[in-house]
Parts: sequence; structure tokens; C-alpha cells
Amino acid sequence: MRAPFSNHLNEAAPRMRALIDMLGEDFEYVSILSTDSVGFAMRVSPRVKRLSRETMTTERGHVVRLYRDQCYFEYAFNEFDPDHIEAKAAEIRAAFDRQREVLKAAGIGAYETACLPDEPERLDAAFETERLPETEDLSLLAERFERLARQGMEKGRQLVDLTLSAQSTHICKLFQTKNRDLRQSYVYSEGSIAAVASDGNQVRMAYDGVSGRVGPELFGQAYEDKLDEVLKISEDLMRAERVVPGTYDIITAPDVTGLIAHEAFGHGVEMDMFVKRRALGAEYLNRRVGSPLVTMHEGANCAVDVTSYAFDDEGTPAGDVTEIDKGILKTGICDALSALRLGTKPTGNGKRENFEHKVYTRMTNTVFDSGSDRLEDMIASISHGYLLRGIDSGMEDPKHWGIQCIVSRGYEIRDGRLTGKVIAPVVMTGYVPDLLNSVSMVSPDREIFGTGGCGKGHKEWVKVADGGPYLKARANLG
Repeated sequence: MRAPFSNHLNEAAPRMRALIDMLGEDFEYVSILSTDSVGFAMRVSPRVKRLSRETMTTERGHVVRLYRDQCYFEYAFNEFDPDHIEAKAAEIRAAFDRQREVLKAAGIGAYETACLPDEPERLDAAFETERLPETEDLSLLAERFERLARQGMEKGRQLVDLTLSAQSTHICKLFQTKNRDLRQSYVYSEGSIAAVASDGNQVRMAYDGVSGRVGPELFGQAYEDKLDEVLKISEDLMRAERVVPGTYDIITAPDVTGLIAHEAFGHGVEMDMFVKRRALGAEYLNRRVGSPLVTMHEGANCAVDVTSYAFDDEGTPAGDVTEIDKGILKTGICDALSALRLGTKPTGNGKRENFEHKVYTRMTNTVFDSGSDRLEDMIASISHGYLLRGIDSGMEDPKHWGIQCIVSRGYEIRDGRLTGKVIAPVVMTGYVPDLLNSVSMVSPDREIFGTGGCGKGHKEWVKVADGGPYLKARANLG
């Protein structure tokens, strides 16, 4: 079925339209983003069971964006009396005037920015799902998770805890201006299994997850199959050794490839950082940053996962941007206001944490393209190195293009064969162009992972997904 659009937003639409008309008498541009997203989150272990109707992206409210005299202003609210629309319009006008007075008193002028275009457009996008989170029987799902947790504890070796997590959210958004009416409805879900093991001297955590632009049907057999994988990872980690620091030939599994994509050319090519002159990527446009085997896409349309939408939070249609083409950095990604300031086009990457938060340029799906080299041939080509699997975290320095990826584990390769030796944890560091220029083999398969979130600095969290194929490269491990 197609995910149904929110009745709450259907009822709100004509009232928001009336508010836009009233504000349009005083402002050159008026838009309203209205949101109504519902879902559930669940966390089950042998010791704890937590159920919630809130997820990272559940919300209900409205945000108005206004433009006048080269100044943009936003006003968010979630309480609205439909019988007093004029009073709300007056409240918003007064807030705009107060803000201008504050800026004037502080001696701060407007950041000169053109008015956003308002081309006529109508869109009603509803994506397929089998089930909806708002109608899911959470008691039955919790019982199944409790059973799986008990089974895992019985089967696993040296386990002290096993946690199954799941969340599913039905996203509904309405974007309106004088000439535009855009609506979208979709469901995304994600889940994870985490096992904690200890032998009395060390504690290790093994993790794996699933995600997709699907409903709670995600938590079926495919999710259960992850349990055995996590138990195997746990055993590998318990016998892992420390890596001898050095520079090695590596093969990155698709999840680690995705981490590199996110950290290397994620924030570094978010073009609001170009406006602020905080990203080295601005100086490398149309220059080589990787080997000819490296092509990378970014956009809600370049893959289907948790952040694959029809339009962003500024009403820009979803995109598919080729950021790197055969090693050449072609462009970055951009929200609408930054695009105006840079003289370029927005790419559909303007995202808010929720209706109360500012729009920033943010990643959606960030993915390396596939190649033609077999994994077996990659392994055979390495005299001494590691196959890296599993991700813990990562960070980058967009001003200097340094990268640090924390990888769960590495499997040793000697003389073209896996030896069975495991190293953990693994810290991979380096200078982004050096890492990408060292890519010498790329596999044909590709996977996408969407179980995580991304913050802008230390805050502004949004959903993202990333991935790619297996890559052979050279990197510093420690």
C-alpha cells in the first residue's frame, strides 16, 4: 500500500494557505513547512524493555519562512487556533519586527541574499510500505524480541547482555508557498542487535543492523537472521589482538566504505561551509581528489533507504548529485539559501532536525559507485594487510581534510589469503585525497546502511545513509 497522508495536515493545509496569503501582503516570500510524523521506538534485552511512541524524527508543527528587505526570518509554532488566523499573522509580523530591532541595536546588517523563486508546482508523493508504525502491535513485537534475546544469550559465548532495538517512523510533510503545494508520505524503519561479551579481563560489543524505506515488516526473518551474525562477530572480537600501528593495504567492506564516503566527502562538501569559508573542498572543485576508480553520488534519489524523500525541508525536489566523477571533484551539495549566496542551484539537501530547528545543508544517501573487481581478487592481491568490517564512529576536519574512522575489526590478510587473525579496535586515519587516490580496486556489489544519524558540529541531528562496494586502498591503521 501507499503510506497515507496525514489527516491532520490535510485539515491544516487550507488554514496555512490563508496564513500565507495574509503574510504575503507584507513579505516578498512566504513558505510554511508543516510536519506530522508518528512512530515507535523499542529497546529489549533480558533485563530491560522500553517502548516509546517517539523516535528521532517524530514531530508535529509548522515553521514559517519570510523574506523582506534582503532579510530572511523564521517562526516556528505548534499551537494554532484556526478561528484566529489573523491573530497568528500579527504575532508573526511582530516577531519579525522585534528581530529587526534587535539586529539594528546590535549594529548587525542583513546578509544580502536574493529572494527565493516561487515557481508553481503541485506534488503528492506517497511511497510504498506493507505496514504502518502507528498501527503495529507493539506487544507482539516486544514478545518476539524478548524471545530472540533469550535465544541469543543461550547460544552466545561469554555474553553478559544482548539488546535488540527497533524504530519505525511514518513521515508526513506539507510544504506550501503562494504558488506551491508539495506533500509527501513515507515510512522508514531501522533496527539493530548489540551483544556485550566479557571474559573478566576485557569487554567487547558486537553490533549489526538493518534499515530501509519500509515499514515494521523490516523486523521479520531478515532481522532475526542478524542474530547469528552478531554472535559470530562477538566471538571474533573476544579473540582479537591489537594492531601494530602502520600503513597497510586495506580492503573496506561496504559499511566501512560508507563511513569513508560520509566522513571524507560529507561535511567537507556541504556548501553552507563554502559560504563560511570553512571547507577545503571549495578549493578543489574540478581537481583530482581520488583515483580514476572513485565515483561518488549524494542525494535522496541516488539510493533508497531511510532518508530517501521526494523533497527536502525547503521544498526543493530530491536530487542525485555526482560529487566525484572518476576521481575529479565536480560539486558539493547545497541548501536553497546557500545556493543563492553562491550563485548555484540547490540540490535537495536542505534539512531540519525538526520544525523548530534551522535548515542546514545536510547529507542524505552518500554512496561510492561500484566497479568490476572481485573481492577474491582483491584479497589475492595483498601480501600483508587487512579486510576491515564494522563501523563504530568517525569524524573529519573539513578545513584541513583530515579523516578518522573507528572500525569495529580487521581480518588479517597474508600472501593473498585470510589468516583468521582478528584485530580490534581499528583506528583509520589520513588525508582524504591520499586515501582516495590510493584506491586501486572496486567491487561490483554495493550496499547501503541507514542505522545511524549525523550531527552538524555537536548538534542538529538528522537521519543519513551511506555505503558502497568493497574498496582496496592504502591507509594508516592504529
